[in-house]
Amino acid sequence: MSKAKSHFRCQNCGASFPKWMGQCSECNAWNTLVEEILQTETTDRRSQTKNSLNETEIAQKSIAFSRVERSEASKQRFSTSIGELDRVLGGGLVSGMVVLLGGEPGIGKSTLLTQMMLQILRLRKNAPKKLKPLKIFYVAGEESPSQISLRIDRFLDNEQNAYSKDEIGESLIFITTTDVDELTFLIKKEKPDLLIVDSIQSLSTSFLTGASGSVGQIREVADRIINTVKAFGIPTFLIGHITKDGVIAGPKIFEHMVDTVLLLEGERSDQLRMLRSLKNRFGATDEVGLFQSEDYGLAEISNPSELFLENTNQLVVGASTVCLMEGTRPLLAEVQALVVKSQLAMPRRVGRGVDLARIQVLSAVLQKHANLPLAFYDIFLSVAGGFRIKEASVDLGLAVSIASSLTNKKIPQSTVFIGEIGLLGEIRKTPYFERRAKEARRLGFKKIISRETHSNIRELLKDLGLLKTTKDFSS
Repeated sequence: MSKAKSHFRCQNCGASFPKWMGQCSECNAWNTLVEEILQTETTDRRSQTKNSLNETEIAQKSIAFSRVERSEASKQRFSTSIGELDRVLGGGLVSGMVVLLGGEPGIGKSTLLTQMMLQILRLRKNAPKKLKPLKIFYVAGEESPSQISLRIDRFLDNEQNAYSKDEIGESLIFITTTDVDELTFLIKKEKPDLLIVDSIQSLSTSFLTGASGSVGQIREVADRIINTVKAFGIPTFLIGHITKDGVIAGPKIFEHMVDTVLLLEGERSDQLRMLRSLKNRFGATDEVGLFQSEDYGLAEISNPSELFLENTNQLVVGASTVCLMEGTRPLLAEVQALVVKSQLAMPRRVGRGVDLARIQVLSAVLQKHANLPLAFYDIFLSVAGGFRIKEASVDLGLAVSIASSLTNKKIPQSTVFIGEIGLLGEIRKTPYFERRAKEARRLGFKKIISRETHSNIRELLKDLGLLKTTKDFSS
């Protein structure tokens, strides 16, 4: 009997080493190497498989492009029955598609997939044509079937959703095993129409040592599940935990193995939930779906721009409307500024939903090119609705809001500001301008200020009556 082999794997980056070291040489992390023992059975089996291959079998693994079979099922999209989720996925699910859904504990990952599952079953039950019943596998690795049933009962008892127990029937099957080999056996035997794994970190394989959730276990478990579901064309959702840094736990290669990576974000104190697409082999990346947390679950936001706009129909000091792009979707949001005389030796720059570095750059540009004495004032910026702005096209709106609050003059209503501000004070063009302008006009905004109307920030502030000198402030 051959001796079992072992190696040490980094829990941070997934690198493998023949012996233990205090520091990983790949990612420079300390005390992250954990020993993993490879079972002899696995090694022997792989060796036997490799030796049993002949030239004919190897030749069959090479397929010319013209001979690739393209089934109709591989071309079709299957709707999840949730519009915002379909948007992020690129139009729906594809046969054999593996989706990794990450997010903080309690953010609504299981709730979203439960809603999707119930919605699909309801539409199938109420279809005009007689269709065969669906079979959905729900791998309950962290919760018992009774706990999941309580969550489902909450949806069934709510009038907003109007689900019924008859629509579920025998279609929903709970899988309570945490052994991935038992799971793949059941998948091959039953061939479900949809697979939900909650969560991937709870599964393990007996062929590797180490606790479930370790780097080696996650990679091996994911590999076996992905190979199995793709062989049978089963759409699959894998729920994954995230680390304290906000990234999905496990090796980076784990994200490369799946087709789509989604991240559900949001603050516990806010109702807004954002579903972002970080990777998608079947659609656009950086797409975003918006939901609102309600008592009964997650409700889709059909018109997100209205959620972020509060003072569009009135003249307000320090509030302007900007248009940003989230994936392929233009969104209008309101940015608010409060500028007050500082009582500190170093004035504060505080942003809620706005990057601090952007506030510092804009205040420096306004002081240099518009002669606004912001060095003596505290600046507070906020985005209405709890949204977080990351792109530079909102610079123009932020600068106007700061100048408006400083001079205590109102900004014209029904106006949208679209543009990036350079270090020289110039207003730059932004991508997808026509798409942004179209969305603004659809919502009733009459005037769009951008590079097309003004060349620099000083000229714009002068036209709006927001330009004052240091002498004016001292008088």
